[in-house]
Amino acid sequence: MSEQASFTLRRRNPDVLTCIANLSNDEVFTPPEFANRMLDTLAEAWAANHGGANLWADSKVTFLDPCTKSGVFLREITRRLTEGLAKKIPNLEKRVDHILTKQVFGIGITQITSLLARRSVYCSRHANGKHSITKTFANGEGNVWFRRIEHSWKDGRCRFCGAPKGIFDREKGLETHAYAFIHTDSIKARLAELFGENMQFDVIIGNPPYQMTGGGGGTNDSSIYHLFVEQAVRLDPRFLSMVIPSRWLAGGRGMDEFRKTMLTGGHISRLVDFSKMSTAFPGVDFEGGVGYFLWDKNHQGGCDYTLVLGDEELPTVVRKLDEFDVFVRDTRAVSILNRVQPLSGTSMKDLVSGDTPFGLATNFDDFVEKSFKGAVKLHVSVNQKRVVGWMEDSEVTKNRHLIPVWKLLLPKAYGERGAIPANVLGPGIVAGPGSVCSQTYVVVGPFNSEEEAENCSAYLRTRFARFLISLRKITQDLPRATYSWLPQQKWDHTWTDADLYKKYKLTEEEIAFVEKMIRPMGDNDE
Repeated sequence: MSEQASFTLRRRNPDVLTCIANLSNDEVFTPPEFANRMLDTLAEAWAANHGGANLWADSKVTFLDPCTKSGVFLREITRRLTEGLAKKIPNLEKRVDHILTKQVFGIGITQITSLLARRSVYCSRHANGKHSITKTFANGEGNVWFRRIEHSWKDGRCRFCGAPKGIFDREKGLETHAYAFIHTDSIKARLAELFGENMQFDVIIGNPPYQMTGGGGGTNDSSIYHLFVEQAVRLDPRFLSMVIPSRWLAGGRGMDEFRKTMLTGGHISRLVDFSKMSTAFPGVDFEGGVGYFLWDKNHQGGCDYTLVLGDEELPTVVRKLDEFDVFVRDTRAVSILNRVQPLSGTSMKDLVSGDTPFGLATNFDDFVEKSFKGAVKLHVSVNQKRVVGWMEDSEVTKNRHLIPVWKLLLPKAYGERGAIPANVLGPGIVAGPGSVCSQTYVVVGPFNSEEEAENCSAYLRTRFARFLISLRKITQDLPRATYSWLPQQKWDHTWTDADLYKKYKLTEEEIAFVEKMIRPMGDNDE
């Protein structure tokens, strides 16, 4: 037993947990290096709050991963405790047994991940198995719990996570993805049910699933990572640290209240933000990046913030998280924003339509190639290509006042996967009277003439304008709110970056920063 535990708990190369494939972009296995960075952050905060004490030398601290997949957090915590408690509990067998039965707990998100986690922690898919490094457990689960949970349906969706009944009301033998940690009205009662006693965890740490598929992908999917965070806070731990998509900082459907609570609560003492997902999680790619935070029950005040921009890690700075209604990721942009805002006047947001401006969905196809009497001109995307067609005027159900005027159509989404310099948004289309568009676009207007629409289009092609848009754009999506910090201008002439830099008194250093972050955009850029 002792030799086996010793072999199991020391560092090994290669590490199998660096080699396994992810379940999906929304159920991502945490690389061991990333998990250890989070644990280092936790240990530093613990020492700062406890007179320099070593977290890993405390035999009473309890840890919970409420969404364990590979078991990497539990394994690395166990390894660190095994080293840290060597003096307090000299016998390796007793030390490992104490850690695994009294200090380290997990909840598997699926049956297969619970087996994987147990193998990572116990060296056996069953905690009481022949090869398990602890012999105390009477059951095969040990402290890594999993049971199939059913969704609670209401009006076709789960009342806990928003999953659609049509997809996740599944037959036995198939995973429901009804995660135990968030599918309960009383999380404390659920933990008592899981682990057999009233549990108070000092540290909650993990990498939760990010969203539930709504059937259409993209914006039809319901984010759920915030539900794990909110549930963990209800358990009143000393520290909470989770990996979540960075889109919560500035966007995300239904994230407004969560963002407000997190940014204004004062409990986030550390925030590490990766602008590119693949920098932190090699082989995983989605828009907006990812990061982790450390929520400290006893902390109030500023946050130590680190931005990893592309592959470059910027110096850590102390930030006030609630300075704006969304979080500006790059600290260097704050001075520019603070200079522009007092002079901004009316926001471009007031000229931008909401989603689906004319009531025509992205996949609207009731149009023809040639014009006919009484038709309106339709701008739509087919197979990611811009197409012009003609349709019946009567099918336009929203914003009919925008049909007979000059306007500018802007792409509703533009993805770049964290590219630097960035384009931020695609080129607009100046659309004349008698024209409409599908949900692929938002509408800017109305304008009094074609010249005004063209001048607005030129303004939005400037680096200055796209820079201010970028501060609120964290995924490929470009809703109306993205334009909140971009000031309106007079449309009586063609705006250039030189004009705008002068008007808003940007310094040479600030101009260089804008032009480093935003690439030039020509009239025909896609």
